Formats: sequence, structure tokens, C-alpha cells
Amino acid sequence: MTTTFGLSRRGLLLGASAALLATPFIATRARAATTLRYGHMHTPDSIAGAQAQWFADAVAEKTGGEIEIQMFPNSQLGKLQELAEAVSTGSIAFSHNTAGAIGSLYAPFAAFDTPYLYRDVDHLMKVTDVQGPVMSKLNQGLIDASGTRALYAFYFGTRNLTADRAAKTPADLTGVKIRSIPFPIYMATVEGLGAVPVPVDWAEVPTALATGVVDGQENPMNVLVSAKLYEVQSHLMLTGHITAAQVVMMNDGVWNDLSDAHKEAVAAAATETRVRASEAMLASEESDLQTLRDHGMTVLGEADGLELAAFREGVQSRISSEFDAEYGDLYAKIAAVA
Repeated sequence: MTTTFGLSRRGLLLGASAALLATPFIATRARAATTLRYGHMHTPDSIAGAQAQWFADAVAEKTGGEIEIQMFPNSQLGKLQELAEAVSTGSIAFSHNTAGAIGSLYAPFAAFDTPYLYRDVDHLMKVTDVQGPVMSKLNQGLIDASGTRALYAFYFGTRNLTADRAAKTPADLTGVKIRSIPFPIYMATVEGLGAVPVPVDWAEVPTALATGVVDGQENPMNVLVSAKLYEVQSHLMLTGHITAAQVVMMNDGVWNDLSDAHKEAVAAAATETRVRASEAMLASEESDLQTLRDHGMTVLGEADGLELAAFREGVQSRISSEFDAEYGDLYAKIAAVA
């Protein structure tokens, strides 16, 4: 049953989630506790990183300490692709990842990260509700294909372009090297923006920007702030090209062996964390933009001459040419979500 929550600013509809993976039992208290590993690429002080700890804390509280989740941030346990595969093989219990990266395990998942796909954040959250009609069907496909499942998805922010120069039109990015998440839908997006995509894993992005391996990148504003990318990037272009959720995924194997009480506890923790993380990200967006300005970044929006329609047209044309044949039916189902 889907539970509806009113979130700040946008009134997101968020759904209940369920699933978990356990690793071998380790006696850490009078009662044996199940210890789970959660690996991700973000800093602990980012919202994406913080929500992982919020989830761990909620699980511990709701299970009376019988399930403990050990956190490994900052790509300690691998890069994007490696983290997705590690959950699939069961070497780690949890990770959060982009839908595009999860698409490496089950291709249709990548469609969730299609540029300019959602009407607003509320629409995104309805579509990515694991109990909703679109995500629930794809989640079953993910389980069948890879032995992993989506536990919950939270609003990760809206991706914008940064560079070491102003870019008001796609033509301004001709020959400019922009870091891309190393998965097809992101590479195509950067091409649609007018730039040359260079696949670089997130752990290597600050160095790549500082050394000129790439001239720019694209990410939500909270990531720009938490990673201090204002130190190596001078301009922020408000292209708003991807409104995205991060998906918390886990191996499906041991989930089926958990007690009903533990399943209920994890599902409740997932629902609470999804709401909390999405609210936090929404609340941070305006202050993060001001923080970037305060650190000297030049922000270009439509009022400053940014030709948003040209960027949108270029991206949609490029995405359509490669992905409509594969995801067209799914796009129609997403558009139909009210």
C-alpha cells in the first residue's frame, strides 16, 4: 500500500518501500547482530551521504540493534559500476546509485535518468515510488536480472552544467570536454548539450577538473557545494537537464530469509529516509545556489542570456535518436503517471 506524504515546497507523494540484504552474523552484543555493509561514492556531509547514515540509524533503532549497517562512503568499496556489481554479487548489502548505473544490471532502469523527462519533482517521486505501477514492474525485472532490488529512491536534485567558461548556447560548448557519468544515457546527454563527453568516475572528478583533463561537469547543486567544485569551476549554467532520484539498491538473496518483523522494520526505515532525504534536498537547493554565488561562481540563467530552449532541443533530439526505440513505451507510461 502506498503511503502519501506532503513534502516541503512541492508536495511530493512518497511510497512505502521494502527489502533488505543480510551478511553473515557477527556477535557484537549479548544478542547476535546482523552486520550489513553499505558502500557509496558520496561524502558523508552531502545529503546523499547523510541519508545513508539516516537509514542505518533508523534500521538500528527499529530492530533494537539486531541489524547494524556499516557505512563505507567516498568510493572506498569501488566506483559506480563496481558498487552496482558488488550489490549484485552480495559482497556488499547496500549502495545508492544513479538509475543509469543500475541500468548496467537491467537496461530499462536507465530510462529513469532521461533528461527533461519529468514534469516536476512531484512527478519524479511518484514515478520512482517502488510501490507505484512503473517502478514496481521494473523492480521485479531488476530482481530477476541481477538479484538486486530497489529499496527506495530519494530526490537527488536537478543536474546543471558547470564549466571554466560561460556557455549560453550549445554552440559555446563545441569542442569543450565535459565530464560524463560513464553510462550511455549521460554520455548522450552531454553530447546533446553541445559538448564532448569524457567518461570519468566521480571519485576522479575534482582532480580531472583541476588538471584540465575535463573543462566542466554536470551535477546537482548540493554535490557542487559538498565537493567544493567552486574551487575549480567558474561558471554554473542552469540547464536543469536531468531531475533525478538516487536509488538505494540491495542484494535480494537474504531478504527472503529475514523475519517478517525485520522486513517491516527495514521497510519503515526506508520510507522515513526517503521522505527525510527528499525534503532535505529540496530545502537545500536555494541555499546551495547562494553558497555557490558567495564562493564566486558566475550563475547563468535565462535572465542572463542562457538559451535554455536550445539546450533542451539539443538534448531531447540526441536522446530521442538513441533511446526512443528502446524506451518509448516506458516513456509513455511515465508521462501517464498523474
